Amino acid sequence: MQNVVDGRFWISKSHHNFLGKGRIELLKQVGVSGSIAKAAKEMKMSYKAAWDAIDAMNNLADQPLVETSKGGKGGGGAQLTLCIIYRFA
Repeated sequence: MQNVVDGRFWISKSHHNFLGKGRIELLKQVGVSGSIAKAAKEMKMSYKAAWDAIDAMNNLADQPLVETSKGGKGGGGAQLTLCIIYRFA
């Protein structure tokens, strides 16, 4: 049997939780799907919880991590900014 170390961590900024395992996974899912709604569904969380997490990260970051476009005829979407791609790749 192999020993495994497991735990959780948070990166905080201005006394607010900024990044942790769940938020990093949420960002990955947004990158894959191009949608906050699809990312939330994949993670089995509400759209509002996903939106609130992304909004909090965008507000705490020096530059936005996720950019969104409003829905309409072609539908909306979300994409990771170059800031997040270069910083965490």
